[in-house]
Amino acid sequence: MQHFLNGSIAALAGTAACFFLRFFLRSGERLFLYFSLAFLCFFANYLVLGLSQTSVESRHYVYVIRLIAFGLIIVGILDKNRRS
Repeated sequence: MQHFLNGSIAALAGTAACFFLRFFLRSGERLFLYFSLAFLCFFANYLVLGLSQTSVESRHYVYVIRLIAFGLIIVGILDKNRRS
């Protein structure tokens, strides 16, 4: 069941990344690019979690990808607020 849920979340994160990329291409707003990259990182995170057979002790290394995604969101918000 856990593999199914990780796959579903990965598919939804990939879909969100495509939507934000489309918004970026239409408007040219860099905030959408940062959000698209962040959701692409979420996609990669859940894809790795779903496909890997890692033990519980070594699983924390995978969450570095999620940390990068949240960092991209923060950088995007700061970039948007500084430009205005």
